[in-house]
Amino acid sequence: MNKPATNTVHLVEITEDTINDILNLKVTPQQEKFVASNAVSIAQAHFSKTAWFRAIYANDQPVGFIMLDDNEKKPEYFLWRLMIDARFQGKGYAKQAVLQLIDYVKTRPNGNQLYVSYVPGTGGPEKFYQKLGFKATGEWDEDEKICCLALN
Repeated sequence: MNKPATNTVHLVEITEDTINDILNLKVTPQQEKFVASNAVSIAQAHFSKTAWFRAIYANDQPVGFIMLDDNEKKPEYFLWRLMIDARFQGKGYAKQAVLQLIDYVKTRPNGNQLYVSYVPGTGGPEKFYQKLGFKATGEWDEDEKICCLALN
């Protein structure tokens, strides 16, 4: 059984100095069908008016990537992307990152719900999101199941 993370997790802006470290983070080959690469995510973010994205660090070590669709005009907040490098999975970093993201969403206008979608399947993130309290909405976005977490 994996031990819980003892490192401090931070959500950090990606800079010219850190971009290559973030681009080099990868999930396992079996997980690639569940999450886009960080290169694709960062490209999408740069062409979106509502993307809020950060590198996930454990102390000074980059371990993952998180991205939010931060649309205060709807207002709707959607966990758009979450990945933890294969070498750092099972240490609690994803949970800590999502909890920090939740704290951020709570500061946004009408930030009382956080949505996520995922492709169901063996090795996918369904159990992770269920443990955090996300509930299925009954809606789908193509092949992705949509879930919501109430933040009040």
